[in-house]
Amino acid sequence: MAAAGEGTVAKALEVLDRVAGYGRPVKFSELLDDSPYPKATLYRFLQTLTGQRMLSYDPDRGTYAPGMRLVRLAHAAWQQSSLAPIARPHLDTLSERLGETVHLAQLDNGQVLYVDKRNARTPVQMYSQAGKVGPAYCTGVGKAMLAFLPEEQLADALEQQSWRRFTDKTFTDPASLRGELLRIRARGHSFDDEEHEPGIICIALPILTSSGRPLGALSITSTTSRTSLAEMEQLAPALNETAQAIGRDAEDWAFPETQTRAFKGA
Repeated sequence: MAAAGEGTVAKALEVLDRVAGYGRPVKFSELLDDSPYPKATLYRFLQTLTGQRMLSYDPDRGTYAPGMRLVRLAHAAWQQSSLAPIARPHLDTLSERLGETVHLAQLDNGQVLYVDKRNARTPVQMYSQAGKVGPAYCTGVGKAMLAFLPEEQLADALEQQSWRRFTDKTFTDPASLRGELLRIRARGHSFDDEEHEPGIICIALPILTSSGRPLGALSITSTTSRTSLAEMEQLAPALNETAQAIGRDAEDWAFPETQTRAFKGA
């Protein structure tokens, strides 16, 4: 829920998030059941968002869904703010070389946002898809990024985790995860040992700037029926080479810095 004092824009964006979170067109009655706002307030937000084309309304079904304006904004964000366009050729090369599932992710409000993916030659059914949000505390890419955050940012990110137990291997409290993050930082890569989904394992590395700040993370994912973590660890050099190449290209990408300077000088 939007914090007190954040105003109507934050509240409207929260409603937009709730609609998008259903993953399907949703009726007003469903939103009202899950809303912290009175009926009239919720309806006003929905009308405003629909009028701005951030939501679309189907009068025949009486449902709301994300609007086409969001598609345009999402495309702009993908091009201007995500690592995906920079990383694309590197992901293609790594995927072709290894033939395994490759993920590219970034942290978003303490959670993992998958920004790109390459399927294995023999695809594996799993939760992660480009555009989906997942937990940071029990995924390889999430732990790889958390391990390299400065302490203040790490503490903030840990406060935003749900600590839900997905499997019997899931870390469910900050203290135990912190121990794992120290081990990840020491060896340079993380694992997902069936912590989010049974049978799904991965090795992941952070994508770092030259100063050591995590920009994102890269992973190779497989299943326990096809391989083991010990075998996957042998892929660490190839994964590290790709992560470093993406990090170098990202630092050479001057667009965000140029835009920031232009904004400040406006």
